[in-house]
Amino acid sequence: MTYQKIKFAVADRVATITLSDPGTMNAAGIDLVEELADAFARAAKCEDGARALILTGEGRGFCSGANLSGGGPAARAPEADGRPDAGAALESHYNPFITSMRDFPMPIVTAVNGAAAGVGCSLALMGDLIIAGESAYFLQAFRRIGLVPDGGSTYLLPRLIGRARAMEMTMLGERVAAAKALEWGLINRCVPDAELMTEATKLAQEMANGPRALSLIRKLMWQSLDAEWTAQLDTERWTQRIAGKTDDFIEGVAAFQQKRPAAFKGV
Repeated sequence: MTYQKIKFAVADRVATITLSDPGTMNAAGIDLVEELADAFARAAKCEDGARALILTGEGRGFCSGANLSGGGPAARAPEADGRPDAGAALESHYNPFITSMRDFPMPIVTAVNGAAAGVGCSLALMGDLIIAGESAYFLQAFRRIGLVPDGGSTYLLPRLIGRARAMEMTMLGERVAAAKALEWGLINRCVPDAELMTEATKLAQEMANGPRALSLIRKLMWQSLDAEWTAQLDTERWTQRIAGKTDDFIEGVAAFQQKRPAAFKGV
């Protein structure tokens, strides 16, 4: 696929996907989501050597939300009642893509610059590590246009920051500045804007140089959000079996015994 709304690059085993439609502040229309899905699938194949991924935005914002002027969830032909099904695009495009991010086989770092609004907020919060520039903010803008939060927001927010703060974000629709997002536990780090990509790249490269177990860890963490205690312990047990059979485990033990840094290969 030839990309018109995003950029894709791989360097030092880190894939960087940049939302690149600055005229709309990287609004997530269906066309952009289709390109994202293709780029994520490409990175997942590891043919370019990627072992970690950064998702960021170009220009003044990370993502301003769905493209209401065309290609967004509400951009559908009227139904029998004369009004569109605003959820149809969620079913066909947005939800499958968000789910693919959850199930992605390598660590994801989201580097949030400027606005992360609407479904753009969801994209930002899907990172395993979420880094925001000081001028960034997170906004659940759905109430302003008479819609409900989507893109997994109603799942993510109560689990990240608790019901009370999730209610505040979604019912009031106020901006949550990066510093407050850090205080709330919504993100991992808040850095000066000029250092955003440097910090994101540093963290992504650290994970790209890590063991295969990192992909297993992220899978366990996502699963734990819905798992019963005994079931989660059982999943840990069998996932540990997989990790213990990797070359990285052998290398990790050898490095520990020899008192040297481990040279993981992701296998």
